[in-house]
Amino acid sequence: MITAVEIGLIYALMALGVYLTFRVLEFADLTVDGSFTTGAAVAAVGILNGLNPLVATLLGFVSGLLAGLITGLLHTKGNVDGLLAGILTQIGLYSINLRIMGTSNLGLLRAETLFTPLRNPDNRILGTWLGPAILVVIPVVFLVALIWFLHTDIGLAMRATGDNPEMIRSFGVSTDFQKILGLSLSNGLVALSGALMAQYQGFADIGMGIGMIITGLASVIIGQAILGRLTIWRAATAVVIGAVLYRVVVQLALMAGLNPNDMKLISAVLVILALLIPQWKGFGRIKRMFRLRRRTPEERTRDQLAQENAALEED
Repeated sequence: MITAVEIGLIYALMALGVYLTFRVLEFADLTVDGSFTTGAAVAAVGILNGLNPLVATLLGFVSGLLAGLITGLLHTKGNVDGLLAGILTQIGLYSINLRIMGTSNLGLLRAETLFTPLRNPDNRILGTWLGPAILVVIPVVFLVALIWFLHTDIGLAMRATGDNPEMIRSFGVSTDFQKILGLSLSNGLVALSGALMAQYQGFADIGMGIGMIITGLASVIIGQAILGRLTIWRAATAVVIGAVLYRVVVQLALMAGLNPNDMKLISAVLVILALLIPQWKGFGRIKRMFRLRRRTPEERTRDQLAQENAALEED
């Protein structure tokens, strides 16, 4: 279970990237499956060639930025449908990733990585609850940075691009630039997650990114189904929590005796449930009850005055 939480915290970066496109830009980006592996491949090759693990990880992040840039340019400048642009980039990245690695699998077990100090046999941290306590710093830092960014002028323009592109264009904002920037940052976070995951598990594999978009969507939907998305900080925080919950649920399913080959099916079922349960009327009533209990004193006073004014008008 501890390992599931650790993996969930690493996947939280990828989920934040998916949130940026799926919720903020309202863009269904399928580049994720390819850029996740690209980040892992670049970091692995860099480490095996003697680069500092931190530098190799940053290069993995940059490779994701470039992957998102290609998708953005195809969509905005090439007038290619967004869904198709992501698929084309994803397919192209498969061959590029093979070129980068030179093989379908690269082992890092004997190489020095960012997680090597945490695996010291004399004072092992990963695999104990100290592991998640340390790893949680990574998604929290990027979560705070993302929330801050989305409240800047550029971030507000990006949010407006997803909500109402016609309106924001009337104010002279380039929606093409906002889409390119959003897609680049999104895939940069995804590739960074891939780079960290390769170092955590000790290898980079050509197929490690398959189905990553489902994992990201599951994290976003599950987290926001629980915490909601009325504000940016709540929606983004829900994504991080959703990533951890997703991995824990998958681990519980495996511990219950389900076949590991059914993991993709489990992921699909989780996404379907997360989409359907919020539409259930009983779930809506529970959320309304929760909101009523969490109202501030000012909100309760305002509602009480509104009720009294309505009663006076009726009289």
